[in-house]
Amino acid sequence: MKELENQRILFITTKNVDYIRNTQEISLLSETAEALTVLGSKSGSYVKRLAYVYFRLLFAHMEQYDAVFVGFSPQLVIPFWGWKFRKKTVIIDFFISVYDTMVCDRRKIREGGLLACICRWLDKRTLFYADASICDTNAHGDYFSSEFGVSRQIFQTLYLEADTSIYYPREARKPAEAENCFAILYFGSVLPLQGVDVITDAMRHFTEDARFFFYFIGPATEKIAASNIRYIDWLAQEQLAEYIAFADLCLAGHFNAGVEKAKRTIPGKAYIYRAMGKPMILGDNSANRELFDESMEGIFFTPMGDARALANRILEIYDLQK
Repeated sequence: MKELENQRILFITTKNVDYIRNTQEISLLSETAEALTVLGSKSGSYVKRLAYVYFRLLFAHMEQYDAVFVGFSPQLVIPFWGWKFRKKTVIIDFFISVYDTMVCDRRKIREGGLLACICRWLDKRTLFYADASICDTNAHGDYFSSEFGVSRQIFQTLYLEADTSIYYPREARKPAEAENCFAILYFGSVLPLQGVDVITDAMRHFTEDARFFFYFIGPATEKIAASNIRYIDWLAQEQLAEYIAFADLCLAGHFNAGVEKAKRTIPGKAYIYRAMGKPMILGDNSANRELFDESMEGIFFTPMGDARALANRILEIYDLQK
């Protein structure tokens, strides 16, 4: 982000200010900016955060800034306030596409309908105002450029980072239930692109195998009744780190072969596992291969959408670590 060096920058976010993508960008901007003002809220309510940002923008004196950086979800800011940023350098974090997320990934909105058209308009309008845009992978930059008809040159890739104050290598003792087992861990919010059904089907291959114990952390919609599988709905980050610390193998993904976004995104959990020095299995796609390959210790790939291949990969890794 060389174009922001020695600039007076207004950083805007509608996500909570301490969200890791925000803290990553605020830290980077602080190192190069002449002055940095952060406009955001720590409220737990998205509606309240959005209202706070809108109210502050209404009375903001833009002459004191050279540039505006809009963090997570600029689609909620730029289309409505872009007029106020005229003659300023505008940088956005196009971390997600509203259209891609709601229509293609989560399928909450029917493709071709009015709401889908509005989502596409929000994305295109936001990119129209941007002098430069941050994305999380090169694969996403390629996709956004093609899908929304904007120059590929405006996209710069900024990979995510784990919070190393929480996630760092450490020793941890396994719980008694898994003490003599090969412990395998997965955590996630169970979004479609994560391919939880593939993980569940892979676990079925081990329900009678006492050598393995699985920890599934997240709101599972389907639970297998087996003595060597433990489901945990939610953990605070500090507790999650302790579970990851004793795991012998972690599942990163994404594993859903039917959602194109899954092939363009490096899972956030992959950064966490790497920061903690844990072996992990990644879905074999171009995004994951931007940062990871088999020559790296503890990095393993498996074909996306194939539960049998995932189960076989787990067995291979178990044999390697015996």
